[in-house]
Amino acid sequence: MAWLRLLAVTLTVAIGAAHPAQAQRPDAQDMLVGWNRLILELVRHTPTYSPPVASRAFAYLGVTAYETVASGDDRFLTLAGQLNALEPLPTREPDAAYDEAILLHAAMSFGANAFFGNTGPTGQRAMNTMDTRTAAMLAEGIDQEIVARSTTLGTAIGQHILDWSLDDGGAVVENLGFPYDFETVEDPALWVPTNRVAVQQAPLLPGWGHNRPFAMPAGNSCALPPPPAFSQEPGSAFYEEAMEVHDAVVNLTDEQEAIARFWSDDPMLSPTPPGHWIFLTLDALEGKDADLAETVDVLARLGIVLADSFIGCWDAKYQYNLVRPVTYLNRLVDPNWQPILITPPFPEYPSGHSTQSGAAAGMLQAHFGEKFAFSDRTHEDDGLAVRHYLSFWEAAEEAAISRLYGGIHFRSAIEQGLEQGLCIAGFTNALVTRGSS
Repeated sequence: MAWLRLLAVTLTVAIGAAHPAQAQRPDAQDMLVGWNRLILELVRHTPTYSPPVASRAFAYLGVTAYETVASGDDRFLTLAGQLNALEPLPTREPDAAYDEAILLHAAMSFGANAFFGNTGPTGQRAMNTMDTRTAAMLAEGIDQEIVARSTTLGTAIGQHILDWSLDDGGAVVENLGFPYDFETVEDPALWVPTNRVAVQQAPLLPGWGHNRPFAMPAGNSCALPPPPAFSQEPGSAFYEEAMEVHDAVVNLTDEQEAIARFWSDDPMLSPTPPGHWIFLTLDALEGKDADLAETVDVLARLGIVLADSFIGCWDAKYQYNLVRPVTYLNRLVDPNWQPILITPPFPEYPSGHSTQSGAAAGMLQAHFGEKFAFSDRTHEDDGLAVRHYLSFWEAAEEAAISRLYGGIHFRSAIEQGLEQGLCIAGFTNALVTRGSS
């Protein structure tokens, strides 16, 4: 059950407070990984955390951890002045002692509670357990002035990041992200609701593409060409793309269905698509025994590129407002045809999975290299087999094509989404995090 997994993740770090004689004091790396593991589970327990909203939280929390560590490491350059509207952060007192684990725990605890304040009771209990038990264990045997100084600075950094986030356009999500007032336009080329759920008769987060990005200049910085011209004529490019989706579902192989299910990453049932990339990256970092400096840098960049990818994708989605395959095929080809996955409640072009996967892979291969092989066990606890990839781009291409196998995207949305993601990754890869020395 999800709540059992959440409890297990929490206690992995925090249990030492209850049994100090049996536990080794966690260090800053433990804090970083432990909080990220918990945050992935909190996403499952927070109703408003659709993929775009989750990506936003990953970005702000990644920057929180990065700036906390960078505040005491001369090898790092701050992201203030590089990320849009991020002002200089609180700094350490000269020649004063800090405990790195306490400092990072305070910053991440503040950030998690700030960005997941509306999570359910199980999530609230998990955060409280993680916070109180871990703080007690970290403080044991440490000078109380150092504890207080470290906690104060960590909290101040967290508050600074929260303040920065409040005017980005995504701080308030009402009605689960569905607008109260929305009128569907009578045009066969345009999106219409694809289910009868009352709240989903309007599309999800139509203004998200206007949010302030992190590294890219604006939501339309990686604009896309239009999809194939809409047509209902057999033999047209648009009709042929629709028939490709139809035939893929009708003739689906066991492996193609496994791919579609593995990358589905439905909200409330998974860490969401951006959380999937966070999960597999945490494993990749652990597998190469990455140190704190590398881990905090990679997770900050990954959070940033994922958040920007959803802003860019959503900007394009609502520019084109394209009809979904199920609507088109039911009208023109087969009224009984259904995709194997639930069609998400927003326009089709481009594919969000494709844009964010292309962005994540573009960022990760810039760091790990283009031939970094890894295993993806994101859904192992959910009963899905571990999948293996020779590169991050191979995983991104599989995540993208999974949406065609699932019956919810046309090929153009997939191919253009991957290209858009690579463009967005370029802005994140251009961030400078290490000095020349």
